[in-house]
Amino acid sequence: MHRRRALLTGALALTGALTVTACGSSDSAGSGASGGTRTVKTAMGDVQVPKAPRRVVVLDTAELDSAITLGVRPVGATHVEAESGFLDYLPKDKVSGIKDVGEMMNPNLEAIAALKPDLILTSKIRHAAKYDQLKAIAPTVMTETTGYPWKENFQLHAEALDKRAEAKKVITRYRAHAARVTQAIGGRAKAERTEVNVLRFIEGADIRLYGDQSYIATILKDVGLGRAPIAAKAKDGFSYDLSPEKIDLADTDVIFRSTYGDPKKSKETQTTGSSLWKNMRAVKSGNVHTVEDELWIQGIGYTAADRILGELRRDLTHKR
Repeated sequence: MHRRRALLTGALALTGALTVTACGSSDSAGSGASGGTRTVKTAMGDVQVPKAPRRVVVLDTAELDSAITLGVRPVGATHVEAESGFLDYLPKDKVSGIKDVGEMMNPNLEAIAALKPDLILTSKIRHAAKYDQLKAIAPTVMTETTGYPWKENFQLHAEALDKRAEAKKVITRYRAHAARVTQAIGGRAKAERTEVNVLRFIEGADIRLYGDQSYIATILKDVGLGRAPIAAKAKDGFSYDLSPEKIDLADTDVIFRSTYGDPKKSKETQTTGSSLWKNMRAVKSGNVHTVEDELWIQGIGYTAADRILGELRRDLTHKR
């Protein structure tokens, strides 16, 4: 208790009243609200978390997706952009009433403490530098990273939220949905022959082609879809960057494309107006599909994945 109070006071420079509130809420949540604690193995070591936590704060989109998927409405969550709020693909009735605690990479620690959470969910790659400050507020469960290992991360989130039984049902439903999509597009063999690329136009950066070590690639794999050879060139398996002058390297049977930021500043307008783009076979065959960046790239979780599976089925069967 004394260590938590010292960390919170020194690191956050909060008022004395807020320090007492934050420390008290952490301890009372761990014993009174839940009737005991459990040990959860995290990227930062073993953490004692309350049984059936009631006041959860999530600090990234994957953690928010996991909580909503498991039927937990967090008391607080961060947002991705300064003015965008929570991602639009999430059901409005599920996110209403959640307190915005700041931008994802710079959460407002005073706002988090004021919510008196009994559990905080995030990842080491996002907030390792703030771990001591966060755990002084409430037990903090961190995964190592985000994105590609989303299924393993979901299991950890479910463990921390005491929702393991619900998680099993979610996974079973997802696998069944993926299997139905595979059958809808003609079965496993046809799916494997259909090579797919996912492109993201990003404001102020090169065009990103996603490799196999990415969230979206795992969903394509679950459906059994093939990948164009260029995907194997992705740096660290995550992405391969392209300029508009080399966009034809991304040509394949089917392309899904999203945009992050201003279309002109992201090189989308320049690229899609070029002759290289217009002569790509996916473009000529009508197999380029524009998708929502928030859903396909930013969401990262089973609620997002279920929606993506539905869009894959729609777009890959539209000519059948």
